[in-house]
Amino acid sequence: MRIDIITVVPELLNGPFSHSIMKRAQDKGLLSVNIINLREYTTYPRAQVDDYPFGGGAGMVMMIDPLVNAIESLQKSNTYDDIIFLTPDGETYNQKMANALSLKNNLLLICGHYKGIDQRFRDHFVTKEISIGDYVLSGGELAAAVLTDSIGRLIPGVLNDESSALSDSFQDNLLAPPVYTRPEIYRDWKVPEVLLSGNHKLIDEWRTNQSLERTKIRRPDLLD
Repeated sequence: MRIDIITVVPELLNGPFSHSIMKRAQDKGLLSVNIINLREYTTYPRAQVDDYPFGGGAGMVMMIDPLVNAIESLQKSNTYDDIIFLTPDGETYNQKMANALSLKNNLLLICGHYKGIDQRFRDHFVTKEISIGDYVLSGGELAAAVLTDSIGRLIPGVLNDESSALSDSFQDNLLAPPVYTRPEIYRDWKVPEVLLSGNHKLIDEWRTNQSLERTKIRRPDLLD
């Protein structure tokens, strides 16, 4: 799978893909993450990519032509299944969306910055708009890292145990059950006996019940 990310601050994305699971995914050749510096595609002096908004108002707006230059250059050698703009007014991201995107081959993520991007670019090039929550970040870079991580870990072969992703929170609209590890007893706090029983049928039933109970208490909206 290939994920390209267009940004005006590529330095913000150096860390998230250089360690842990995302690094292993790339080392295995299962995932390719490419950071594209938008400033390399502008024809304006001093690598300008933004300007004042028509009609006045606070903030700066990312210009359409550097973005179009970047995309059309990339499309000469790549066909994208989706061109995704990370924006607070997009569709709220969830596990179902991550599952669907993990089945794609090539994705292009656009990181907004400043006050936003020229609406004409959104109208004519963007195929999907995604928000990672009801709050505003300084730019789309952190959101792009969230998407890439949540998608990349679902690619077959990335996790050492692929069944691990299937038991994550939000799969089947349930929160994950409690988990325990050694020591068995700590300060008189004991691990539930059923997890030590070796009876996998009972353990599965316990985990399912715990997931349901936790979801009812913490996220009842998932059960609607």
